Amino acid sequence: MAESPAHKFGQIIGDLLELALEPHLQKFARKHKLYLDKKGERKARSGKKVSWTDANGNKHDLDFVLERGGTENKIGVPVAFIESAWRRYTRHSRNKAQEIQSAVLPLAIKYKNSSPFVGVVLAGVFTEGALTQLKSLGFGVLYFPYESVVKAFTRFGINAVFDEKTAETDFRKKIESWNKLPNKEDVAKELLKLNKKSVDEFMSSLSDSVSRFIEKIIILPLHGQENVSNRVTEAIDYLQKYSEDNLNLPLSKYEIIVIYNTGDRIEASFKDKKDGINFLEIYS
Repeated sequence: MAESPAHKFGQIIGDLLELALEPHLQKFARKHKLYLDKKGERKARSGKKVSWTDANGNKHDLDFVLERGGTENKIGVPVAFIESAWRRYTRHSRNKAQEIQSAVLPLAIKYKNSSPFVGVVLAGVFTEGALTQLKSLGFGVLYFPYESVVKAFTRFGINAVFDEKTAETDFRKKIESWNKLPNKEDVAKELLKLNKKSVDEFMSSLSDSVSRFIEKIIILPLHGQENVSNRVTEAIDYLQKYSEDNLNLPLSKYEIIVIYNTGDRIEASFKDKKDGINFLEIYS
């Protein structure tokens, strides 16, 4: 089935978001000695998609991933997952927000030891509820309102205004005008310029996330036999009778707490010392 002109023009705007973001993220990656993975060929993975697998074995395709230690030939540790989306109508915005969180959050959970930044770049018409929902879940949100998208296209002679009543012939004219543009990057730059404050805030949040440093690491070796109580009274009774003078108890586990200058905490428990060392080597 042939792609409708309306859908094709929507895809053009979606591609424009990636066109706008990529140079910014590439520059950011160089500055922070990170690798930016984006759609296209890469020797370290198969296919052209940026696909990551969550703890349940489900694959998620993303637009951009920043990796520490990554190269063209080697997958690194993810420090940022960034997705982008365009929607023209409010009725689609909440579903898209949920779709994004379903793709990104399982990956953030799997790679929680590197505490990756989760970001989303949206354009078009998104309700305040959809934006608030994403922010409440910890997403860094960069939003290009529909009016600014239209204004960026207008600057280069393209009327990007449309609704459900727009005729296919009008969409074809818009697409034709876009295809004739010699430097499509100029439209992307204009979109960034029109939303400079929001772009700067988003990049600042990303910078804070990947630039944070470890303030201290707490290692607590725990000795003793675990006690499980079914009632509060039993637990109280156990504590009252517990002898703190017994120094010959077997090792139970190692509690490790990594604390960052931002206040973020990553906590982990290991019964085996080697597993604890492997965990800490992620941060070396």
